[in-house]
Amino acid sequence: MAAGESAGAEARRQFALALAHDRAAADARAAAGRFEIAEITERRTARNLASLSGVGHFLLADRRWPGTKHAQIDLVVVGPGGVFIVDTKAWAEVSIDGGRVHRGEADVTDELLALADLTAVTQAELAEVGLAPGEVRPFVVLAGRRGIDATVQGVRIVGEREVLNCITAYGRRLTDTQVDAVLARALVLFPQTTAPAPVVATVPEPVVPAAPVPGPMVRVGRASAPPEVMEQDALLSPEEVNDALLRGVLVSPIEEWMSFLHPQQAKLVRRTFQGPSRIRGAAGTGKTVVGLHRAAHLARTTGGRVLVTSYVKTLPQVLQAMLARMAPDVVDRVEFVGVNAFASRLLNDRGVDCRPNRKGSGQAFAAAWQRTGVDSILGQGPRDQRYWDEEIQCVLKGRGITRFEQYADLNRTGRRHRLALNGRQAVWALYEAYEAELRARRIHDFADQILLAEAELVREPLRGVYSAVIVDEAQDLSCAMIRMLHSLVGDEPDGFTLIGDGQQSIYPGGYTLAEAGLSVAGRGVVLDINYRNTAQIVSFAQGLVTGDEYADIDGAIGPGDVPASIPRRGPEPVIERGPGWGRINAAMIERIRTVTKEIGTGLGDVAVLCITRQSASDATAVLRRAGIPVVDLEAYSGTPVDAVKVGTIKRAKGLEFKQVLIPDIRQHQTSGQPPADDADHERWDLTRRELYVAMTRARDGLWVGIRGVG
Repeated sequence: MAAGESAGAEARRQFALALAHDRAAADARAAAGRFEIAEITERRTARNLASLSGVGHFLLADRRWPGTKHAQIDLVVVGPGGVFIVDTKAWAEVSIDGGRVHRGEADVTDELLALADLTAVTQAELAEVGLAPGEVRPFVVLAGRRGIDATVQGVRIVGEREVLNCITAYGRRLTDTQVDAVLARALVLFPQTTAPAPVVATVPEPVVPAAPVPGPMVRVGRASAPPEVMEQDALLSPEEVNDALLRGVLVSPIEEWMSFLHPQQAKLVRRTFQGPSRIRGAAGTGKTVVGLHRAAHLARTTGGRVLVTSYVKTLPQVLQAMLARMAPDVVDRVEFVGVNAFASRLLNDRGVDCRPNRKGSGQAFAAAWQRTGVDSILGQGPRDQRYWDEEIQCVLKGRGITRFEQYADLNRTGRRHRLALNGRQAVWALYEAYEAELRARRIHDFADQILLAEAELVREPLRGVYSAVIVDEAQDLSCAMIRMLHSLVGDEPDGFTLIGDGQQSIYPGGYTLAEAGLSVAGRGVVLDINYRNTAQIVSFAQGLVTGDEYADIDGAIGPGDVPASIPRRGPEPVIERGPGWGRINAAMIERIRTVTKEIGTGLGDVAVLCITRQSASDATAVLRRAGIPVVDLEAYSGTPVDAVKVGTIKRAKGLEFKQVLIPDIRQHQTSGQPPADDADHERWDLTRRELYVAMTRARDGLWVGIRGVG
């Protein structure tokens, strides 16, 4: 080794070591600066939200990220407004455009994904105590910024001055007991952070550079100072805090079921199905509630549009009003429309001529009956023309049958009367005569509307418009309706959800899922806890359908589901009997006046449900003469109104009321002996199921008026 060579090598090693230490120090200073900023900004966010503790919220600061040792969450807020996961970012030059977040030129949208993932984990964990998924909300707070409120990847991004207003705007969604249950679970899920990791001062042995070419000495510079702390006027004034809290207090509390479910329900809302699925259960088990929450959940997680539909034309607008209160953040991505209205809109958009005319189609059938049915085997039997009208509408056109061979050996689901070959031939002749009458009048019936829409979707599919379709009261739809709706999403995971209870089918005929070309094998769920009714109401209603067997859409024939548990108890239903309607009407008025004197029950909590439209019209007139305000169920949109709701039982499907009155029951409709004739037996079954539906709309009290003569 040449003289001085070893000394030079050691000198180079020491210079390299010094440079490594300088770099490590610079990195440490930069990290310290970032943590210092984070400390300041996170503390400011916490101070802005501290006032929430005075209105029932709990602020869990510096909590550990579930499943990690050191990753931490700035703040978790648990309170009457739900659960808020808050992450503060000291980001400068932030822009949000087209669903992407940029810091200067850099796209930082993916940095939000971890927070979105944490939200999903939290939703799953808190579902175990019954918290609805939508009540867990992730927030990114931009330190020192104002006037920002956007949602990206399911994460709401707000300015530092807006976060308090945003959280208080949710109002009161959980009761004190529910907050306690959620808080207890959250404390376990988000443990306190441990002590910070120890400082390690050892620098790895550096790589020694080769001997330098002689030249000027290079001086190692110092690291730049930490960035300036964000603007200092971000804290809210006492007046601003008070205004935000007052606005939150003034937000009306929402119904408990909108935010807090049974854990069985909450987990079902988030469950993933690898194809079409079905949710069923007896009346009062929360099927529609789960469907609403599931619609909101799918809208959030898929980012697509969700269609919620039903045969009852007034139900979708009521459900939309409920979702607007329950999940205002996604209501614009959930479309509520009746199945016939959907078909009508599709045909109009496609320029397809379809003019359904209820009165005209009735006249067309009457003409066909006189020309073809009266003198046939159909007109000579005990069944009236209404029965054969139903046969054509529900059995033939409800399935879209176009050839006699399809009808000749069809299993007529839901029809008790056995029909031999000559009877089916007579029905087919009547069907052809009816179709000819419609064409001659240049009109359609409502079954045509569905069949034309289905054909349009075969010709030009509408795939990609909806990420999911949810069908409420699915047992009331026709086979063609189910096929049409299923075609919108096919067998995509979580794409098609059927909700309903076969025992609540109140229309003649029926269908099976196999006929509609879909299967829910392994993807069916039964809800078995009645959350709505009292045990006394359920027992009374069940007495009407005891022993009733029906053909379910899964193809099985058997008795209806019975709740495994009915936690609520209350007074026995009241029965008013009379020889005429005068006495029953007087008792109905007295009942309404009595129940509305009870604390917590207003006129808007009462419904008068009738079997026929004429009875509903008569009841409306009786109540108005007595000075009681009334709203027609057909005009009810779900917005609270201080008036008794009156309408047919069919219009009340899917709804619930604190008090229900049914004033137009006849004695023979409640007797225990069914008619001997199978067709009459079928109609008797349908009427009793309809009364069962009406009775199970009642949450707290039920009153029935029975005329004592047949």
